Amino acid sequence: MTGSTFGSLQVRNYRLFTIGQLVKLLGTWMLFTAQDWLVLQLSNNSASALGVVTALQFMPILLLTLYGGQLADRFDKRRLLLLANAASAVVATLLGVLVVAGLVNLWWVFVTAALFGVISAIETPVRQAFISELVGKELLPNALSLSSATFNTARIVGPAIAGLIIAVLHDRTGPIFLFTAVLCTAPLLCLSWMRTAELFRVEGAAVSASEARTVDGLKYVWRRSDLRLSILLLLIVGLFGFNFQLTLAVLAKVEFRVDAKYFGLLTTAIAIGALAGALASSRRRNRPSVYLILAAAILFAGFEMLVGFAPNFVTAVILLLPTGFFMIYFAQAANQRVQLGTDAAFRGRVMALYVLVFLGSTPIGSLIIGWCAGHFGPRSGLWTGGLVSLVAALALAVVQLRRVGGRIHVGLRPRLHVRVHETAGVAAVRPAVR
Repeated sequence: MTGSTFGSLQVRNYRLFTIGQLVKLLGTWMLFTAQDWLVLQLSNNSASALGVVTALQFMPILLLTLYGGQLADRFDKRRLLLLANAASAVVATLLGVLVVAGLVNLWWVFVTAALFGVISAIETPVRQAFISELVGKELLPNALSLSSATFNTARIVGPAIAGLIIAVLHDRTGPIFLFTAVLCTAPLLCLSWMRTAELFRVEGAAVSASEARTVDGLKYVWRRSDLRLSILLLLIVGLFGFNFQLTLAVLAKVEFRVDAKYFGLLTTAIAIGALAGALASSRRRNRPSVYLILAAAILFAGFEMLVGFAPNFVTAVILLLPTGFFMIYFAQAANQRVQLGTDAAFRGRVMALYVLVFLGSTPIGSLIIGWCAGHFGPRSGLWTGGLVSLVAALALAVVQLRRVGGRIHVGLRPRLHVRVHETAGVAAVRPAVR
């Protein structure tokens, strides 16, 4: 069962979790697509306005995610997820009513985007940590990959449906927000139907309010060089490279001048590649090495740069397939390396830090990339993000080789020999380059 692509789905609680998440995320991606289109309508195609909305949506992650991880280590994760998903349904209903009633303006979109950000800042680290309670440790890599596949399946279907609905309704987005509110109730039902006695909870893993300090989680990561490198690389790539919610909307509407359904096609293309990347990593049974993470980051950055220079819409769609593949293959490998190397008592806080750098860097990054797109053209957001990510990955690869004593000699037959062994969950790597 551990070697099966869909092995984790044989566990009832995880199967319920996956169904609820798939339905909810389908609506979430429909909402994000409609929100971006609405912002462009209200702001006269302003890339800067779209950057502000994206920043507001992710800014709470910068401020509250570490606190969300602290809550995950202190309280029942299932109950926290019930509260968070109920709040999402309420906010989606509010936005839908405002749009349908004709009362919406750009400021209301700013407010609801910030509210979604607050909910996500609490819900995401709790959800990430909760996966380890749904399956045993031997199935955890598979469960993490399937959760990523679920996310990206929604990214494929959601934007495509949203684009078609917007086109059919002649650019009206209100019904999409109301439909999302209904879909947000699916996790509430699935979480309620779970058998709590079958959860894989570690005795003594929960800690008191005085013991579950955020600073202790940060110190724990700082002491672990294997966790540090993965999280640092994720921070830089997330800051500059993972801004497709902004860059693809601007590329579609400003550079290629296509309508909503074709904008959805761009998002769908990167999501198809991302789904393939998630499934490719689903059969992994061991903790991925640091060199796998670095290689995936380099390939992702290279393809993102190529998308920025794509001469036409069709070429951009084709290039977004491998871009999406290596984006998720990199992020999933980093996720698995962090989760599988973290003690249960610290998992909520460590995953909160992971989410913070993965998503919380987006507010700053979206403002930077939005400014670049506004001043240097819509393509610049893509090739700039790819270039910075590439430089960061190459620099950290050099640092890693120097740290373990590796040397690179350029000759007619350069060879890299790497011996890897794991001791107490921490990778020890000794490369020798001839």
